[in-house]
Amino acid sequence: MRLHPLPLLALLLAPNLPAQHGAPRDSLAAFLGHGISHPLAVWRARTVADVRYDLSLDVTAPDSAVGHVAVRFRRTGNDDAILDWRGRRLTRILSNGKPLPLSAANGAHIRIPASLLASGQNLVELWFVSDIAPSGASIIRIHDATDGSTYLYTLLVPADANQLFPCFDQPDLKARVTLTLATPAGWTAVANGSLARADTGGDTITRHFTETRPISTYLIAFAAGPWQKTTSVVNGRAISLYVRKSRAREVDADTLLALAHRAIGWMEGYFGRPYPFEKFDFLLAPAFPFGGMEHPGLVMFNEDRFIFRERPTLPRRLGRFSTILHEVAHQWFGDLVTMRWFDDLWLKEGFATYMAAKALADLEPSSDAWKTIYQSNKPAAYRVDETTGTTPLWQELGNLDQAKSAYGAIVYNKAPGVLKQLNYLVGEKAFQAGVRQFLNDHAYGNATWRDLLGAIGRADGRSLDAFGRNFMLRPGMPEVQQRLSVRDGRIVKLELVQHPAQPLSGPAPWPTRTQVLLAYDDASGQKWETIPVELSTTVTDVVAARGKPAPAVVFANYQDYGYFLTLLDSASLRSLEHGALGRVHDAFLRTMLWGALWDEVREARLAPDTFARLALTELPGETDQQIVPVVLGDLDRALRAYIAPDRARRLSAQAEQMLWRVAADASRPYGIRKPFLDAFIGVASTPEGTARLDTLLTADSAAGAPVGDPTRWSVVNRLLVLDAPGAERALAAQAARDTSPDGRRRAFVAGAARRNAAVKAAYFKRYFADTTLNEDWASGSLGAFNALEQQDLTLPYLRPALDSLRYIQANRRIFFLGGWLGSFIGGHTSQAALSVVNQYLAAHPDLPKDLREKVLQSEDELERTVRIRKRWR
Repeated sequence: MRLHPLPLLALLLAPNLPAQHGAPRDSLAAFLGHGISHPLAVWRARTVADVRYDLSLDVTAPDSAVGHVAVRFRRTGNDDAILDWRGRRLTRILSNGKPLPLSAANGAHIRIPASLLASGQNLVELWFVSDIAPSGASIIRIHDATDGSTYLYTLLVPADANQLFPCFDQPDLKARVTLTLATPAGWTAVANGSLARADTGGDTITRHFTETRPISTYLIAFAAGPWQKTTSVVNGRAISLYVRKSRAREVDADTLLALAHRAIGWMEGYFGRPYPFEKFDFLLAPAFPFGGMEHPGLVMFNEDRFIFRERPTLPRRLGRFSTILHEVAHQWFGDLVTMRWFDDLWLKEGFATYMAAKALADLEPSSDAWKTIYQSNKPAAYRVDETTGTTPLWQELGNLDQAKSAYGAIVYNKAPGVLKQLNYLVGEKAFQAGVRQFLNDHAYGNATWRDLLGAIGRADGRSLDAFGRNFMLRPGMPEVQQRLSVRDGRIVKLELVQHPAQPLSGPAPWPTRTQVLLAYDDASGQKWETIPVELSTTVTDVVAARGKPAPAVVFANYQDYGYFLTLLDSASLRSLEHGALGRVHDAFLRTMLWGALWDEVREARLAPDTFARLALTELPGETDQQIVPVVLGDLDRALRAYIAPDRARRLSAQAEQMLWRVAADASRPYGIRKPFLDAFIGVASTPEGTARLDTLLTADSAAGAPVGDPTRWSVVNRLLVLDAPGAERALAAQAARDTSPDGRRRAFVAGAARRNAAVKAAYFKRYFADTTLNEDWASGSLGAFNALEQQDLTLPYLRPALDSLRYIQANRRIFFLGGWLGSFIGGHTSQAALSVVNQYLAAHPDLPKDLREKVLQSEDELERTVRIRKRWR
């Protein structure tokens, strides 16, 4: 069922698309530009099928891979064929055994003339050389200074496979892949397929891996190096974990393997299909630029997020399990069934996050998983979706070069919220049945969001067209304002007024199903009533509430089924400010009410000072280990950004005392004390606070556990930001103490926090000039470079950072651009900085739409900060 037209670019070029059975040769010229255009992908999907890659790579050289690929495919029609290639160099091309000059390649594509192609089956062989480098290459090289070893792994998402080898690099031309890999003899290698055999000759070992099932090019993966392997077998399924030798003793391998087994078992049961690939192994990748990557047969996770160097809190443990569940869910949603084009990126990412939450709720009932998913997703989604730079879930992409910009809060954080609303709308039975049918219909193939909604709609016996128009194609989100009228202790009227958070969305209301909560302030904290409500008009009169006793608090999104930002009525706001919040025993409701209060601050409807005082009053009594770090994070933002500096200094001093007191309270559990300690380190600035920071560097324990190196590094960072006496000595001492791979990374990050103009200049230069600087190290240092306390030093770098956006987009991985903008714009609170951003946008009317949207998303928080300070000065 088609609910939207083809992307505009495809429509504009559609008259020139080659027909299935032939087209004028010159019509292909438009396809040979940079990247992979959507018209090229549409044309190729019509004319190319049954793709197989027989890929051989020799990675024994330090900076290059020498390769050969035999590309087999079935061709329809009489046109030329176009492969994608932007690696280091080609050395030879054969098409069906006949040579082709290297001039057939233009740095982006390789054009194979029709005269060298057959109707039906074809074989194109290509010999090439690709880069191996610490960053910017499809094969990432990591040198471990601890044991002198080298490790390699691939990372090809979203369209970097053609940087590794010539291929049809689009998600809907799935292929069976057979890999042969030559490595130094002492290395281990692992790939999508299983090891079929290995041949040893001299100093080299050549491994032959089994052919994969059909997968998209961005999912092709291997890793090579002296990895240490641990295997677990449960119910006949073997799973292996690979980690570098120097960190193997730090890994709780048995726990990770057990979590992977549990995750696969749950997904098989929910989806009603067995694990769809030959094997499941996973690797802890050093300096991995994001949390995980779902390559079938070889999932990769960020090493530092999976190895706990100090006692983990509950949120960290749940976060790690959620990441495993997310990547395992991808084996069905993303790998078995893949989006047809990256405009549907949300279809795999948002679904994997949502399924991870459903699995966590079942597998760990005590985790309160829906509270967790609210905390980790809704605020991040709302922060972007209420900006003028937001996009729909379905994001029009004219070229895969733009796919990097699609990654972010909309596809990762908004999408799970929309899916929860959909699940609530149709019910669990129809939702699961629709999902299973979707997977059955498109197994080992490709699909779109229309296919998913169609399957779920058929299972529920209804059309979901309106849902798709409002939640997949429409940018932005609604705000729901509560209006409450009370007389003589009874509700006269309760209205929910819906309006768009910004004008991009248009004025129409979003059809939404929700539950309204009426909470009564009694000693038990448990007395409330819920009313199911359908929001279909701008103003919804909650008729069922009339005549009921006046509640202490009304909340329009109980249990978080709706995707909207709730603006509280004045009576509810007063109640929460004056103690009602602390008497709410339901932790899920309590965290959502804290979130609603913070939204009031961000809307400049509640003074940040008021929020800070409420947090200082209520948090010492908070017992939920997941709520504490979230509210402490908001308190930190209020103190360091939203409140004017003169008032913030007084409140910060009070916060220091409270945070230190709770962290030192031995009667409280570690899971409460540790986030208070972390928050103290983040805000300490008084002489007394700085002195306490110094004591942590030599303390054996704090917050009820040994002081680990990650905590010490946080202290060093804070001392450097404050330019405290002895900060440089502390950095040198900690660097000498912690020589681990993680320690060396943290030392680099800490260096960026120095309050020193020459240091800032050196780091900024390295971000562009140092080809040996790993991207994970660079991205990790951006926050320290842009410390809020050092705005006078970093303001001169704001415009150069913006001027570099095209370079960043072209040369960095998918999440780097958002982190770059968030750090350089988010490191400021002044009107002067806001003017720099606005002047940049005005000076670049030709800035690509996706880059402008990214700038506007980050600019929104700076604009809010300036507005909040002005409102409450």
